[in-house]
Formats: sequence, C-alpha cells, structure tokens
Amino acid sequence: MSDTLNLPAETRDRAGKGASRALRREGRVPAVVYGGKEEPLAVHVEEKLLLKQLGTGHFMNSIVEIEVGGKKLRTLPKDVAFHPVTDRPLHVDFLRLAKDAKVHVDVPVVFVNEAASPGLKRGGVLNIVRHELELVCDSDKIPDDIQIDVTGFDVGDSIHISHVKLPAGSASAITDRDFTIATIVAPSGLRSEEGDNAKTEAEAG
Repeated sequence: MSDTLNLPAETRDRAGKGASRALRREGRVPAVVYGGKEEPLAVHVEEKLLLKQLGTGHFMNSIVEIEVGGKKLRTLPKDVAFHPVTDRPLHVDFLRLAKDAKVHVDVPVVFVNEAASPGLKRGGVLNIVRHELELVCDSDKIPDDIQIDVTGFDVGDSIHISHVKLPAGSASAITDRDFTIATIVAPSGLRSEEGDNAKTEAEAG
C-alpha cells in the first residue's frame, strides 16, 4: 500500500487562463478537487512539492490528503496535465474520496521468480502485454504493485489474469474475459533453428 501523501493547498479566487498563468509564474500549479457529491473546489499547490511527489513513481496510485483552509480532504489523483515542451505540470485533478470508497486505479505489474521458469531458463523471452492492471480497490488498500509469479511457465505459455492472486480489497476491473498479461516466447535463434529443422525434415520427406 502506498503511503498517504500530504499536499498543502490554497483556494483559487479567480479562474481562467490568465489567472492560471499568473499562478504558474509564482511557482504554483492550479488544481481542482471534485466528486463526493460536493461542489468542485478550485485550489493551487506548490509546484516543487508536486514534482517531488510525482517523482515517487506511485503518485497516481496514492491517497493524497489536500490540506486547505484548516481541513484535510482525502483524494486520489485522477489526471495531471503537462506542458508539451517543458513537461512542467500545468493542472491536476483530484477525486474526493469517501471513507469506504472503491476506486479505479492502474497498478504496475512486477514479475518474480524468473529463475524458476523453465522457459526463461532456456533462453525464452518474457513478452509483457500489460505493464499495468486496471483494478477496483478499496481506497485505503491500493497496492503499490502486483507481483506475478512465473514459476513453472515454459516457452509458449501465457500468463492470464486468472493466474494472478490479487491482494484483499482488490479486483480486476475487466471481468468479461481472462485476458493475457504476458507470454513466454522462444528467442529468435531458437525459433530459426526450429524452422531450419522443420525445413530439413520436409525436404527429406
């Protein structure tokens, strides 16, 4: 579970592009907190602190407590807009969370026990189809990553979502199919060797 991040904020009195540009010149980033059956709240946050939190690598999967006006708002980041040239953050959307809320998040996958995979030990290649899993999680149980055990998988095998044991409080957001997360494919040298053998057998026949 990612640690809760704290982000002090101040309310925005003025909206519009001109006001937003003025804030950015002062090292602030405009943001909005919405959802939770309440009116959207326009705020701005310190760019340096936001960049530090973005640099953790799990900002989008973390609960962020927005501190504004003496109150703490429990939120989940939903979108960050970046400048196309400088990559500076231009705007952030935060979703206000209820205590027992379920949230949709994209959680990165990590493959473990590669030494116990016969296919990988023989020189096979792990072909990752999905680097992230779309999950529905309890808002207070968002995992940092999902570990997938490749023990026993051989060349030609596929790893599907049904092979993955998700942590308590998490479920796949895709429920209509047993989708593929990764496959173990033969290395190009082995594939060409197998092809040559098949060609030789065909010529001999």
